[in-house]
Amino acid sequence: MSDREGLAGGGSADDDLSLPKATVAKMIAELLPNDVVCAKETRDMVIECCVEFIHLISSEANEICEQENKKTIAPEHIISALTRLGFTSFGPEVENVLKDHKQQQKDREKKVSKLEQSGLTEEELLRAQEELFAASLAKYQSTQPQ
Repeated sequence: MSDREGLAGGGSADDDLSLPKATVAKMIAELLPNDVVCAKETRDMVIECCVEFIHLISSEANEICEQENKKTIAPEHIISALTRLGFTSFGPEVENVLKDHKQQQKDREKKVSKLEQSGLTEEELLRAQEELFAASLAKYQSTQPQ
């Protein structure tokens, strides 16, 4: 049995290598005109093609990584693999996505929780919260007719 048969669910170790069918179906539907539908077999074929493409790029990136005596495939290895395999037109878009991803990572690292920003312990914050609740209750009760 070949690896490709395994991707189609033929029983190899690659059975778990796939893409979410519902997500792929949604993407296909968004790309097609409203009056065109996609058969399940077509969706499955698109998934198999995508998985095969990922295998191809990953294998090439792994070779590049090994040639550089690296142990981890970096984004630059993927970009080089795309170029080596003739997918040079993908380069600018992949680089834009990488740039956006790095910016999102930086933004996430900058975000500090309100707890950390306050400089107070959790107990101090709970005490302050209870005081606010008590003050609010007192204010509410003072406005109620007796």
